[in-house]
Amino acid sequence: MIEADNINIDEAVLVEQCQRGDSAATERLILRYQNRIYNVILKICANTDDAAELTQETFVKVIENIDRFESRSGFYTWMFRIAVNLTLNYCKRSVKLGLKSLDAEADEHSGQAKQTLKELLYDDNSPDPAAMAQNKELCELIVKAMMKLDDAQRAAVVLRDIEGMNYAQIAEVFDVELGTVKSRLSRARSNLREILEAILQ
Repeated sequence: MIEADNINIDEAVLVEQCQRGDSAATERLILRYQNRIYNVILKICANTDDAAELTQETFVKVIENIDRFESRSGFYTWMFRIAVNLTLNYCKRSVKLGLKSLDAEADEHSGQAKQTLKELLYDDNSPDPAAMAQNKELCELIVKAMMKLDDAQRAAVVLRDIEGMNYAQIAEVFDVELGTVKSRLSRARSNLREILEAILQ
């Protein structure tokens, strides 16, 4: 992956430069988003090697199609749509999906993601989320429970509760109605709760 440097160039300017064939601007766009794209893909497909390949494939498609980007949507959501579609298509084809560990993704962003998931899965009468955050075993159970969701539900949870996208952005990524996103997330969270309750009994 490209090494980080100090980049404070406006995204719209970078996109415009990329569309004019500026390779330095293209490199800067990749740098800006490569880790976020990789993290999202990893949490959907749960395999580090596959996530790295899908991340590369995402940026190849972004570069190949950047001339078609017309700024009607945000570049961020346009790029995530490509990444999520590639990953969901991979998941449909793959026979590798199963309860694989995401422990390789152990950075600060991942820790915050796991904390967010714990908070959304438990109501006010449950144990204190801050205390549960220190429970590595519970974190692993949540990750395993997520892998039992269907691909679309898991992707929705990742985009909303880990990546922090709003409902409108997720609807744009999936190219579905806002109500579909809300119902998909509701079902996903309900399923996660049931899976965890069954595991913890």
